[in-house]
Amino acid sequence: MSKASLQIQRQILSELADGRFHSGQKLADQFGVSRTAIANYMHELAQLGLDIYKVKGKGYGLVAPLLLLDALQIKQLQSTTAAPVLVQHITDSTNLQLMQKLNTTSSLVKATVIVAEAQTAGRGRRGRTWYSPYGSNLYFSYYWRLEQGVQAAMGLSLVAGCALCSLLRREYQVDAKIKWPNDIYVDNRKIAGVLVELVGQADAACSVIIGIGLNIALPESATQHIDQPYADLKQSSEMSIDRNRLIVQLQNELTMALSKFELQGFKPFQEVFNQHDVFSGRMVEISGTTAAGGICLGVDESGAILLEKDGRVQAFFGGELTLRASE
Repeated sequence: MSKASLQIQRQILSELADGRFHSGQKLADQFGVSRTAIANYMHELAQLGLDIYKVKGKGYGLVAPLLLLDALQIKQLQSTTAAPVLVQHITDSTNLQLMQKLNTTSSLVKATVIVAEAQTAGRGRRGRTWYSPYGSNLYFSYYWRLEQGVQAAMGLSLVAGCALCSLLRREYQVDAKIKWPNDIYVDNRKIAGVLVELVGQADAACSVIIGIGLNIALPESATQHIDQPYADLKQSSEMSIDRNRLIVQLQNELTMALSKFELQGFKPFQEVFNQHDVFSGRMVEISGTTAAGGICLGVDESGAILLEKDGRVQAFFGGELTLRASE
């Protein structure tokens, strides 16, 4: 899609964001295009996951009002010393975009963030697709630099998960819990995931990109794309949700958490994780390089998951954790 078409698409969304119906002819006149072009734009927006209704005699409307990301508002909410937050309309992946910026910018500021309204190639762990409908969620990627190198990154996805869990509990009164190693759950349903990517050498400074996908207000069509129980913040919290404010809150929370992690390692986060471990005391199985099972005892000081079986405790540093089928 051309830059001009993307601009019109964004302007149409700005009109629809109020949740009211808008005449297709008036939209066509306003943007200097045909009614057919407007219909095509609406089809493209629906393909991005927006629930758009067309009612004869009324025009087009969203199922609910939409608060769009606003770079100026985000900047106004930030402190004067905060790192930049870059806002994109539609992108392939915020992690990929931040990686490209890292490769082309010699002095990327620590704590720089990229967010987008929608992703066409959102990713989770192990190459899974992350469903990324327009304006419904938070697609957030954060840059940090670890001077101690890749080896110092042990437990980093857990640190990010602890930071997000703490933020949701404190600011949005949500009973959020953490699933090792990188997911956030509410009422045993996934609400967020963390993807950490590292660039660097074991014995030199290392660049870290932390990608976070957080469900805010998923459309009805989400059931066709997500193959597990899921939650979103709108249904889970009684608090007002402004994604622009949430972005600033999350940037601040991660910066505080990573600054502490650099100085003290994972140990300060061990208690936070174990206090909010979604599988605490339950029979689980771990798959990956090693398959095993046992009672989940939380994590140790390095972030390894501890499983007890027949009175023996084992630590695991990688793999996928699931509840045992009989649970």
